[in-house]
Amino acid sequence: MTLRGLYAITDQPLLAGHFLDYVKAALDGGVTLLQYRDKGQDDTRRLREAQALKRLCESYDTQLIINDDAELAARIGVGVHLGQTDGPLTAARSLLGPRAIIGATCHASLGLADQAANEGASYVAFGRFYNSHTKPGAPSASLELLSEARRQLRLPICAIGGVTLENAPDLVERGADLLAVVHALFAADSASEVTRRALAFNALLRT
Repeated sequence: MTLRGLYAITDQPLLAGHFLDYVKAALDGGVTLLQYRDKGQDDTRRLREAQALKRLCESYDTQLIINDDAELAARIGVGVHLGQTDGPLTAARSLLGPRAIIGATCHASLGLADQAANEGASYVAFGRFYNSHTKPGAPSASLELLSEARRQLRLPICAIGGVTLENAPDLVERGADLLAVVHALFAADSASEVTRRALAFNALLRT
């Protein structure tokens, strides 16, 4: 599949009370990748929610990605996104197989992106580019870095961190293939507004 489009990331507190409704609304607006991100310790609940998301994603032909947990990803047969402290990418590739989508957090480092590419990453993620609710203390990345990454890398590039409909055009212009969005997608008053926002993000990536 082509890794280009909206990359929706779930947030447990933000989606409390309308978790599946808002995820479905985003999928209605078009989502290339959906990342299940939950830092909680309730493994039973996380498995149940991940399985529910997988069923939902399959009905939309969207790929589900698990944040930071290659074992959970392997258990339900989906992809994984790994941070720099989540273990080697090569181990995840061995566990999940050659066809699984595996993403790597590269912060603002082209060196980390090169390493991830060599280890078999499916895409690399840079950020944060703007002030972020989810990771307020993360290192900042520049638009210039994104331009340089586009020149150097053959992999799809994901931009994350404070991405909104207002600043996303700059990221796309500099070479982002995937726009990873949490609050600007899901911090909405209604499911219909989530769908509207998803459609608007995807419109920015049509070429």
